[in-house]
Amino acid sequence: MKILITGGHVTPALVIIDKLVKDAQNSLVFVGREYASDSSNSKSFEFHEINKRKVKFIHLEAGRLSRIFSLSTVKDLFKFPIGLYHAFRIIGNEKPDIILSFGGYIALPIVLAGYIFKISIYTHEQTIRPGLANKIIGLFARKIFVAFPQAAGYFEINKTIVTGNPIRESIFKIIKKPFTIQKTKPVIYITGGSLGSHSINIHIANILPELLKKYIVIQQTGDAAEYRDYEKILEKNKQLLQEQQKNFFPRKHFFEDEIGYIYNICDLVIGRSGANTFFEMIALKKPAIFIPLPWSANQEQQEHAKIFKEAQTGEIFDQKDTSENLSLLIDLVMANLGYYSDNFNKLNSYYEKFDANSIIQTISV
Repeated sequence: MKILITGGHVTPALVIIDKLVKDAQNSLVFVGREYASDSSNSKSFEFHEINKRKVKFIHLEAGRLSRIFSLSTVKDLFKFPIGLYHAFRIIGNEKPDIILSFGGYIALPIVLAGYIFKISIYTHEQTIRPGLANKIIGLFARKIFVAFPQAAGYFEINKTIVTGNPIRESIFKIIKKPFTIQKTKPVIYITGGSLGSHSINIHIANILPELLKKYIVIQQTGDAAEYRDYEKILEKNKQLLQEQQKNFFPRKHFFEDEIGYIYNICDLVIGRSGANTFFEMIALKKPAIFIPLPWSANQEQQEHAKIFKEAQTGEIFDQKDTSENLSLLIDLVMANLGYYSDNFNKLNSYYEKFDANSIIQTISV
């Protein structure tokens, strides 16, 4: 069986790919972004991870769908038909038996082309509030797998299955150490996701000297060429006292075989509140300070963060707030880590552990 996998939510896709490649009868191809962004020459996270698994990778450039009108929206409108044309060529050349989408603007042209070719389409929605592209994809899918029970209401009820969100096994294992940390102080892991977050990086740069007096800081900056955040944070580090420099571990990216060590050693996670991070923090019982992406589709990240805060397993920081207030919030959470950790039972009973076999068995029928 030939399965074409595509979509912007790469982490859950990797979980399923790791299951599918174990069956010699499966032939896999992945369609995604080869580069981290339109303006970058850096290879994307998904390109590196898919190639590690020796799965064929096909680059597709497509335009985003947005309800907000801007210059970027106009550019994306021109990109969409070009992406659709290339999607038809990809489907025609690859001739997959099944398309498994993990949502987003990259997946939409592939799904539309696949539907015209009468290929069976399945999709997984990992967020609590689906975006426009995923709602459209759901119209063409035979089955829709959703991570949150609340998301089921956005799709046809007879096609929708609540499966939970795929959790990568690598977060529970120490496979590779990108560096070795002597844990003489509490450890904070700061991440903006695979692409990084310029807003979060600015906040951390503002308070880094103060943080390093009390904590060991691991920071994943991303490598967006237009911001040069990684280079700037290295320059900032050089200005610190030698003792502070020993407590700071900046990296552009952490790969699949490195993340288990990071999660194992850290006491607190600070980052965006996408579905992957949300579910991984529950699985690991890690307190978090979530900084929701302000323009996430349908405010989904705000909803994820709100669930965490209401369960008293973490806090929310608005990126428009001051860096000083972020520093105070970090101190508050670090002083009460036990309290936040003890409350995870409120979430474990509601968000059940994901079983990848439920998706694989459904698409194999």
